[in-house]
Amino acid sequence: MTKTVLLLIDWQVGFDEPFWGPRNNPEAETKAAVLIAGCRAQGIPVWHVHHHSVEVGSPLAAEGPGTTPQPFATPSVGEPVYKKSVNSGFIGTSLEADLRAAGIEHLIICGVTTDHCVSTTTRMAGNFGFEVFLVGEGCYCHDRTLPNGAILPAEAVHAAHLASLHQEFATVVTVAESLAL
Repeated sequence: MTKTVLLLIDWQVGFDEPFWGPRNNPEAETKAAVLIAGCRAQGIPVWHVHHHSVEVGSPLAAEGPGTTPQPFATPSVGEPVYKKSVNSGFIGTSLEADLRAAGIEHLIICGVTTDHCVSTTTRMAGNFGFEVFLVGEGCYCHDRTLPNGAILPAEAVHAAHLASLHQEFATVVTVAESLAL
């Protein structure tokens, strides 16, 4: 597939903090590492989006140690990095303009968290007219507390978001499927 970019969302060490609570998909980092290596081997550009929170005390506080990329997702020389302070990689960054200037039509997306930054960025990318392939096994999220205080397990949150994104804003694929496109 030509005119494609792998867009990595928030693969940062701050998400390893217990602050976030239980998560699903313990294989997400391994799957994402395989995806990154495969895209680089095929010459598919890899672009990075990193969260730099403006909230005091956040594990992802701007310029704090939590904003450091995960070792497997460290940008290579020349790979762009977009810093955001909200859920979407498109808000407050030049991501959309840079994708358009590069003639990009297709995005492969994976990252953290499925229900926040991955979902929001995927929805906006689809609405902007990009063809999006979301690598569901290369994403994870955390348990969420419902308004009534009940806990919604991370796996249920993850599955619901993949289901709502699939065939509406993106095509949910596996690592193998994305590398075979």
